[in-house]
Order: sequence, then C-alpha cells, then structure tokens
Amino acid sequence: MERSCDSSKSDIALEVHCVSKQLGGRSVLRDVSFNCHKGEICGIIGHNGSGKTVLFKCICGLYHPDEGEIVLNNISQDKENGKNNLSDHIGIIIDSPAFLSGKTGMQNLEFLYMLNHKKDRKHLENMLNQVGLEPSSKKKVKHYSLGMRQRLAIAQALMEDPELLILDEPMNGLDRNGIQDIREVLLNCKSRGKTILLASHNRDDIEILCDHVYEMEMGTLRQLK
Repeated sequence: MERSCDSSKSDIALEVHCVSKQLGGRSVLRDVSFNCHKGEICGIIGHNGSGKTVLFKCICGLYHPDEGEIVLNNISQDKENGKNNLSDHIGIIIDSPAFLSGKTGMQNLEFLYMLNHKKDRKHLENMLNQVGLEPSSKKKVKHYSLGMRQRLAIAQALMEDPELLILDEPMNGLDRNGIQDIREVLLNCKSRGKTILLASHNRDDIEILCDHVYEMEMGTLRQLK
C-alpha cells in the first residue's frame, strides 16, 4: 500500500509508511505500510512472534524504525534526532502494565495523572466507572485479579483523552461481562472520533469492533478487510 502524498486527506489519523525494523540481527518488520482514519478501529491479527507488538512499540516510540516513517495527524517522528513526537497523543496498552501494587486503582491513576500536572478526581472516577471498577474501593492493586488489572490499564490508557489508542490484547484476563463492557467503551471512543489500533487473538473482537483488519506474518502486513 503506497502512502498518499495528498495533504488534503485530513481524515488520516495514522500513517505507517514502509517501516522496517531489525532486532538482534533478525528482520522483525519488513516494509510495513498502512493507514488508520479518524474514528476507525483497525485490527491486527497474527501469531505470537509475527511482529505485532514490535510494530506497536515503533508507533509508540518505544522502538525507532530502522527505515520508514510514522505520522500521527501530520506529526512525524524525528528520525535524525531519535525523537518521538507522537507519545503525548497516544493511549497505550502493551505488555503487562506496571502499577504501584501497594496503592488502590484510584491512587494509581491520580499519581500518573499528576505527573502531567493534572488533578481532576471526578474525571478519574468517571474513567474507573467506565471500565467497571469502583472508584472508592480500598483494594490494593496487588490483590487485583488479572481482569481487574486489565480494566485499570484501559482506564489509564483513556484518562488523558488521547487521539489514538494502541491496544495490544486489551481483553486479556476479562470474563464475558468484562469483554462486553470494554467493547462498549471502545465503540464509544470510536463514536467520539478516536482512532484505535488493536491486536487480538479473539476473532469475535476483531469481527465486532474493527472497520479494517490486517494480518501480520513474519514481519509483513496484508489487509484482509
């Protein structure tokens, strides 16, 4: 897929153009290109080790591509300076999120929120309610189930009202009700014009949520839908 040079296409939220990446001498991403439009959910499927997580880390700036370009709302990574200008616009779930285990869910969100000099407890209470957690709970995160930790991770990804959500297996650990709750949260984000890129092994998530679907295999990407 070729990247369009038409700057009038203002509805493109994310452009990944000819991105390649090597790790440990192995080619993990090979000339990957795709676009995500504003207000769309794009899904990526593929086996473990296919390159999905590395691609997500490149988009978030945790890795820098060896070749190619990543552009979010016309803001590009600064390759020459090794700088990523995109992270302030992205909500992320990649790998196992790290929390302060001796604190409550609310205390964790408050701590992270204040790192950006923000303080709005009502907003954070709303975030927890959206994902099905009780804001007033005194339970420490170390006593959370895997599903509760995943709900908290989603609240953390949403709390800064990002333009783009990068979600790697967001339904991990959730029961049937939890999956339904988070699907509704993501569809609500989509209705508000947010762009979402997610990877999931659950075909139902992909089928129900995604406007476009891509498959990654051995570092290459092809569009299925």
